[in-house]
Amino acid sequence: MIAIIDYGMGNLRSVQKGFAQVGYQADIVQDPAAVEAAPAVVLPGVGAFADAMENLKRAGMIEAIHRAVAAGKPFLGICLGQQLLFESSEEFGATKGLGIFPGVVKRFPVGELKVPHMGWNQVAIQRPSPLLEGIPDGAAFYFVHSYYVQPADPALAVTLTEYGLKFASIVGRDNVFGIQFHPEKSSTLGLRILKNFGRMVRS
Repeated sequence: MIAIIDYGMGNLRSVQKGFAQVGYQADIVQDPAAVEAAPAVVLPGVGAFADAMENLKRAGMIEAIHRAVAAGKPFLGICLGQQLLFESSEEFGATKGLGIFPGVVKRFPVGELKVPHMGWNQVAIQRPSPLLEGIPDGAAFYFVHSYYVQPADPALAVTLTEYGLKFASIVGRDNVFGIQFHPEKSSTLGLRILKNFGRMVRS
């Protein structure tokens, strides 16, 4: 079973249905104990970074997330969930994140681009990843975001996407992955990414 963390800020049902379409059970959970019991964890999210961190703290999820990561469980952050994996965000002033990956979350340049970055865009594969099995270089996925991650370690970037500048659209290290786009809204290839994540899960 894959635990999808409900902290009041996620497109939970779409993610759950996406996993169901590719044959994996994913349960929406609000209890930190359920996160710790699950063999794999997904952190989705839309909205403001600071509100998300506050909601996770109130729900007692921050410690559960760190324990799941430390235990080596497959862990996937989607959209805001990817951004929360980093040390801090500049959204509405500096806000501390989960600090699982080194780096910061930055806003797209004001006045230079249409923000949010919304719609289909391509990914350029930088290195192999189990998430990308069957995904061709240059594949397009659906994005909706005003902020992007800037890893302190460039090797964290699995794919890059260009929107005025190049940003890490997928990051990963060991058992932890983050995706800026919405795989659950990205048709066949997006579902393939969810299936690839499901294949990492030990029953």
